[in-house]
Amino acid sequence: MAGPTTAQRGAPGRADTSARPPHIGPVGPRISPRALLILIGAAAALLAAFVIWALYGSSWLRVEKVTTSGVEVLTREEVEAVAATPVGAPLVSVDTDAMEHRLRQKLPRIDRVDVVRSWPNGIGLKVTERKPVLLVEKAGRFVEVDAKGVRFATVERAPKGVPLLELNPEPSASLRRFGGDRLLREAVRVTGDLPAAVARDTEVVRVASFDAISLRLTRDREVTWGSGEDGAAKAHILSALMKAEPKAGQFDVSAPTAPAVSGS
Repeated sequence: MAGPTTAQRGAPGRADTSARPPHIGPVGPRISPRALLILIGAAAALLAAFVIWALYGSSWLRVEKVTTSGVEVLTREEVEAVAATPVGAPLVSVDTDAMEHRLRQKLPRIDRVDVVRSWPNGIGLKVTERKPVLLVEKAGRFVEVDAKGVRFATVERAPKGVPLLELNPEPSASLRRFGGDRLLREAVRVTGDLPAAVARDTEVVRVASFDAISLRLTRDREVTWGSGEDGAAKAHILSALMKAEPKAGQFDVSAPTAPAVSGS
């Protein structure tokens, strides 16, 4: 049998390239890693410059309005006057901590205040006022005392529903040991433990010593409370006594395990 012809075998010395894909040359210049990093860095710098300009240099993010919430006794006008918000300044540059400090220092009625940025152009003043739980009469006026024992304001008229504190400690070792401020805090502690119904009816809280605190209620009722210790137990027992003896005039819970009622 005859072998393949020269045409079939292909020309000697030449490779058969019919099955190979055609060579495609480069479509454009390649970017080196270094050049790519430079481009990314330049873009980041431009973006940062734009952000800084937007925050500090543009008119888009400047303080235009102030809103105040949470005021009850204070007015929005006096709070905003003390806050002295820099209207027209870049919002990002407002020193909120300094504003909060200034408000608490100049307006003692403020217990807490949060100064917040309200983007894009506002400042919010969120105020929490102190609530009086006791009153101390002084020269015909009334000093308000809050639940932390802080004397925070003096008013001409006694707020409704706030008992008067009669702090007349007897000269004793108790007074020398605890001092007037500690006795005031004990009175505050007692008012915080009172049952709601009793708290509403309490007109006077009397403090003679650390262990001798008493209450005068409406309808000439008296409660001997004792010290500020075991307040929850005393409150529970007092509520039970008042339900059992609604016409009684004297209640003694100074010793919670041996309470007493009289004057019924």
